[in-house]
Amino acid sequence: MRIGIVCYPTIGGSGVVATEMAHVLALRGHEVHLLSYDRPSRLRRGIPGLRFHQVQVSAYPLFRYPPYDLALATRLLEVREEANIDVFHVHYAIPHAVSAFLARSMCGSCFRFITTLHGTDITVAGSDRAYMRPTRFAIDQSDAVTAVSQYLADETRLVFGVTKPIHVFPNFVDTDRFKPGKGKRWPERDGNERVLVHASNFRPVKRVADVVRAFALIQQKIPARLLLAGDGPDREHALAVATDLGCSHQVEWLGPKENVEDVIADSDLFLSASETESFGLSILESMSCGVPSVATDVGGVREVMGDTGVLTPFNSPEAMASAALKLLTDVDLYRKQSIAVRERTLLHFKADAVIDRYVELYEQVVAKS
Repeated sequence: MRIGIVCYPTIGGSGVVATEMAHVLALRGHEVHLLSYDRPSRLRRGIPGLRFHQVQVSAYPLFRYPPYDLALATRLLEVREEANIDVFHVHYAIPHAVSAFLARSMCGSCFRFITTLHGTDITVAGSDRAYMRPTRFAIDQSDAVTAVSQYLADETRLVFGVTKPIHVFPNFVDTDRFKPGKGKRWPERDGNERVLVHASNFRPVKRVADVVRAFALIQQKIPARLLLAGDGPDREHALAVATDLGCSHQVEWLGPKENVEDVIADSDLFLSASETESFGLSILESMSCGVPSVATDVGGVREVMGDTGVLTPFNSPEAMASAALKLLTDVDLYRKQSIAVRERTLLHFKADAVIDRYVELYEQVVAKS
């Protein structure tokens, strides 16, 4: 098939999943065209059948904000005409689904697109009064709609009143890339220092400062250090909190890491303190590495973790610290959880199994039209 994929290039679950989908589909022999305003952070070079198209936005003085949605709609049409695309798959409703509908309206011919909902496009931006009606309209106009968790599918129906079927296809992980590391975990290492990790786009919703607050309590009880991978608007605030709490020497900011799998795989525990999380891709990537997680019980996180790791109440660094200390001081419990998280990933979230479902949906959409 000839498949167009639209995503955001920044660090975040939707862009990561879309880019990994492009890799797998191209390696399977499909012709894949990836569109975004910048090169996605996870996009690998040299994959036959995979081409990246940058969306150029004009900085015309009349516009206070460059109209990316219009530029994207135009680029979608151009790529469709150049490559005879069978189906477009847009990740994130705003503005990608709206742009896809506009492209369809302009071309006057068959233009098929599938929309995947990832989270804040529904729970935060989409529910804003300024965006709700066009987002709901674009979802309704999609040839098919998917969501990354049952929680998000239910939330979409509740917030938007959508009656269109929403297929629940979970996010996935490359289990060959994200796998237990060569390094030893704390029960086998010389010395007792525990290594904790957090990876995200450091947006306010991720509550990275709460991760630091929990870590500050942990390191008072056991030798430990915290690795922060990624970047975003709350990075400086999180580091300032570490300084205020007297643990800045044990907190290391790594920045965006291309080899984040190595960082996670050589850690002992993943911490997530999100206020809302429709899925939790970084949690899944840590699980695939055999690294247990302690995470807030919000959104779709329970669907990812199942009965592995530990879920704690939102806005309670104390509960997070207590759960982490239990895992990091009980050797038998830790080893059991480390095995369980890897097994759950292999059973439910392998890339090939999830992408098979997407390909089947592509075929259904193309055949129907």
